[in-house]
Amino acid sequence: DTINSILEKSHFYSQNIHNQEKLPTNLNNKIIANLFFENSTRTRYSFEVAAKRLGAGVLNFNEENSSLTKGESLYDTLKTFESLGVDIAIIRHSDDRFINGLRDQFKFSVINAGAGKFEHPSQSLLDLFTIKEEFSTFDNLIVTICGDIKSSRVAKSNVTALGKLGVKVLLTGPEDLLPKSEEIPSHCRIVTLDEAVEISDVVMLLRIQHERHETFELSTTDYNEQYGLNDKRVKMLKKDAIIMHPGPVNRDVEIKSHLVEHSQSRIFKQMENGVYSRMAILDWIYS
Repeated sequence: DTINSILEKSHFYSQNIHNQEKLPTNLNNKIIANLFFENSTRTRYSFEVAAKRLGAGVLNFNEENSSLTKGESLYDTLKTFESLGVDIAIIRHSDDRFINGLRDQFKFSVINAGAGKFEHPSQSLLDLFTIKEEFSTFDNLIVTICGDIKSSRVAKSNVTALGKLGVKVLLTGPEDLLPKSEEIPSHCRIVTLDEAVEISDVVMLLRIQHERHETFELSTTDYNEQYGLNDKRVKMLKKDAIIMHPGPVNRDVEIKSHLVEHSQSRIFKQMENGVYSRMAILDWIYS
């Protein structure tokens, strides 16, 4: 119910902005802090745009220019933002469990903007919104997630959320980068990419996250031929299927460069939808 509520609010903001209607300033006089301890473009700036559209003031934290470089503890840094009167802290951190450890320690609300290899819930919500916008329903859909699933927080959040919505999920990619069989939920199964693209409504591609594990040894060309989307596989797609990717995209690896803006691609639409979904998340906190 909460997921559907946020998706409905995302649609509201999407229509509101497309129709150039006056936006409700539900976050007027609120202060939002973007506290990113890992690099980010889409998530960080879409949260900033979302917050500003709702009337909030935004602080953008830069670790390299902070007192952390002088030896200040991370806890004291967060206490500083609390003391400054921050209402919502949007936090990305490389530690899987760092976000959970903040519960009830601070006065501000916390949004998980990406936790290690564990979860990325706001990305999942914008992905779900993109899918629902396309198909109007989740009933009888098949979603394929392809790539470095073992290291992907996006994949983990989407597998969980899609399961709650009754969606069948196909997992595919290099064997070393797939979860163990005992870790795969009942609504998921492992298949080859060629098998998946023929029957899927959504093909979601993931990059190899070299920063989260030892180097995966496979050339760019070989990876795309075996596990990527190319001209051959695009022709195998159902005519109403869509291509998705959370970004950043490694062109010509997980997807051939000229297919990023293919007529069935929704990669840049996902980025646009990130603003609407994150507006809905920020709104939901105060609803």
